Amino acid sequence: MPKIIKDLDILLMEEAKKQIQEKGYGAVTIRSIAKGCGVGVGTVYNYFPSKEMLIATYLLEDWKKCVDAITCVAKCAETPQPVLQSMYCRLVEFADRHRSVFCDETATAGFARAVGQYHTLLRSQLAQPLQKFCLGEFAAQFIAESLLTWSMAGKAFDEIYEMLKKLF
Repeated sequence: MPKIIKDLDILLMEEAKKQIQEKGYGAVTIRSIAKGCGVGVGTVYNYFPSKEMLIATYLLEDWKKCVDAITCVAKCAETPQPVLQSMYCRLVEFADRHRSVFCDETATAGFARAVGQYHTLLRSQLAQPLQKFCLGEFAAQFIAESLLTWSMAGKAFDEIYEMLKKLF
């Protein structure tokens, strides 16, 4: 009878994160993740069809938490400034937490096809809470794209905000 491991998908994602931080994306394999969790390689494939899908899943789970936090701020905000600041902080924190994936050439090559699609989705998710402050959807998308670009480029929020507040 096979052993049942509660929340194995979560354990697999945690092990993958740990290994990526310790060894880098390129050195991590489904086999090493399986070994770290004490399960067979086939068991990992029962949960995730590939290493990229496993990594994308844990990135998505973390991203959902960021979006939830931004949405919470947006519900209470009377001006765009706290929403923009929350977005900026969440973007920087997310990038810092996952820098070992984002800065790895092997990972970049593996995720290249999906980047455009997910970037569009990311921008739309960030634009959503801004729409109540903007004149239209394009303005919210433009502001979201600006935050994405400049937060990843290391610009300070105050510098970005000085420009963005002119759009409201």
